[in-house]
Amino acid sequence: MTKDQHTYLIKQKAQELGFMYCGVSKAEFLEEEAPRLERWLNQNMHGQMRYMENHFDKRLDPRLLVDGAKSVVSLLLNYFPEEKQQEEDNYKISKYAYGTDYHFVIKDKLKELLHFINDEIGEVGGRCFVDSAPVMDKAWAKKSGLGWVGKNSNLITPQVGSFYFIAELIIDLELTYDGPIKDYCGSCTRCLDACPTDAIIAPYVVDGSKCISYFTIELKDQLPQEMNGKFGNWVFGCDICQDVCPWNRFSKPHQEAAFAPHPDLQHLKKADWQELTHEVFSQLFRKSAIKRAGYNGLLRNIKFVQGTTKEEN
Repeated sequence: MTKDQHTYLIKQKAQELGFMYCGVSKAEFLEEEAPRLERWLNQNMHGQMRYMENHFDKRLDPRLLVDGAKSVVSLLLNYFPEEKQQEEDNYKISKYAYGTDYHFVIKDKLKELLHFINDEIGEVGGRCFVDSAPVMDKAWAKKSGLGWVGKNSNLITPQVGSFYFIAELIIDLELTYDGPIKDYCGSCTRCLDACPTDAIIAPYVVDGSKCISYFTIELKDQLPQEMNGKFGNWVFGCDICQDVCPWNRFSKPHQEAAFAPHPDLQHLKKADWQELTHEVFSQLFRKSAIKRAGYNGLLRNIKFVQGTTKEEN
């Protein structure tokens, strides 16, 4: 089989597995991203996400992650829900966290894809990556033509929007490579205007340490008092810069059963959140990404948004 045939087979199987899009780029050093990443880290825009400082070289060169890597296969999996949370008398969590933790769901699909490649094409070495290793997923997806990186630093895809997960297979098989597409943000600044914590400090530059998602998920300390009143009702993550993006008017509900929310989640009121016991938390979010914040972290966020958090002396 030729490179074209191999590429076609992989993309066809990815579609069968439920991935929305699949694109391929050459595994090489990310020259354009290197100075940008270094500047972002030097300006401490990663806050307490110290893991972002680790494996700087591997983050920029997939050949250091997979011996003899030739191709980065980027995949998008839709998570836009059919039914959103009730807005009234409720606290908000990011749409991506409604159902089963995406790491489990996507890892299984990627393993199946890699298994398929070995069965149909031959012995191919490679690794699966879902946001838990030093891989610049948005950069690779952009290189493979799956979208452009918008002013809110999210990957945006024409006719689809940005409510999807990005994953990769890095393999030692040469394939037919796709090319990047144009940036269609134009003069729009809706995401910059809407961010309540001013985390988007300039078009295409997000100070991660000012983002509501960072505060409610990554930050393990007390939440800073200067952010009081700026979170709205967000207690895990934040979708504001995506919700206001005009491209997300094209978002269509996902077909992934595992991403369906726990039935009780849709009926929670603010009082239920405030009285959440460890037992109910474990039951509601047993396989959820919300476990990353933990029970105590979620309660801290709820109290902060509720306005009951007092500055410690």
